[in-house]
Amino acid sequence: MKKYNWGIIGTGWIAHDMADALNAVNGEIYAVANPNEESLKQFTKEKHVQKFYTNPDEMINDLNVDIVYIATPHTFHYEYIKKALNSGKHVFAEKAITVNARQFDEVEKLAQEKGLILTEGFTLYHMPIYKKVLDLIKAGKLGQIKMIQVNFGSLKDYDPNNWFFNKDLAGGALLDIGGYATAFARTFLDEAPESILTTVKFFEAGVDEQSGIILKNTKDQMAVMALSMRAKQPKRGVVSGTKGYVEINQYPRATQAEITYTASAHEETHETITAGDSSKALEYEVRDMQRYVEQGHDEGQLEMSHDVAHILTSVRTSWGMKYPFDEEK
Repeated sequence: MKKYNWGIIGTGWIAHDMADALNAVNGEIYAVANPNEESLKQFTKEKHVQKFYTNPDEMINDLNVDIVYIATPHTFHYEYIKKALNSGKHVFAEKAITVNARQFDEVEKLAQEKGLILTEGFTLYHMPIYKKVLDLIKAGKLGQIKMIQVNFGSLKDYDPNNWFFNKDLAGGALLDIGGYATAFARTFLDEAPESILTTVKFFEAGVDEQSGIILKNTKDQMAVMALSMRAKQPKRGVVSGTKGYVEINQYPRATQAEITYTASAHEETHETITAGDSSKALEYEVRDMQRYVEQGHDEGQLEMSHDVAHILTSVRTSWGMKYPFDEEK
């Protein structure tokens, strides 16, 4: 496989982890950008980066950069994605790829017009265990899929300076952990939902603290999601069909699935399948992204992100929760 030059925007913890993955896969990183020069120089030294830029625009326009990785807070993704695509660069953006469906539709259209790959950083899209589970479902082993249940709860210490609690930075549970839960649900739904029911409890800062969400599509498949930002929950997903169910724990970086086959209401058999290594989750992302670029298509990943973005925006609309920049053009 061809080696591609990656440029990273951001030097936070996820950028550090991705840098380790890039070094593991490619052996080096071409460039990094951050206006904070002190953080930038430290990152460059620690991660063995060839070039650094205090102005992200200059890095985006570097002719040697093939792929731009965006690891900034959510509110900056849209701007940098557009700049990178217009500069002819493929883009891998952390979740949530944009803060609303309007922004997503714009960058999706731009990527398609430019013939470039745009991918969102959901690790579960790339973990090998999911291919095994989906192959099992396609083979009819679980029968017709009826119900999906997904939990994700974090326990964030309140810090008004943390973006999790800042409405101006698209804080709240939905665009953070909720994206993973929605991506899991959409992975196992045969089509996008047409009906969404939801309720929410807001935190004092105005962001969503916890919520319940029900999705239903025209095939009468349902997904039930429970999210919380101030109460820990297991990262647990269950996919149930007419012939059994599969349970996946730690689903963002899962390596194991527990399957229960229900031949009848009174008879069960069990199977455990494994695949992948959770410590290599970001390496799988890097390898998949580079494969997408090389083959010229993303195997449907952007389409999945499209549905996730529209679901998240529909949920927020139901809540009446708007970010200050939702109406910006």
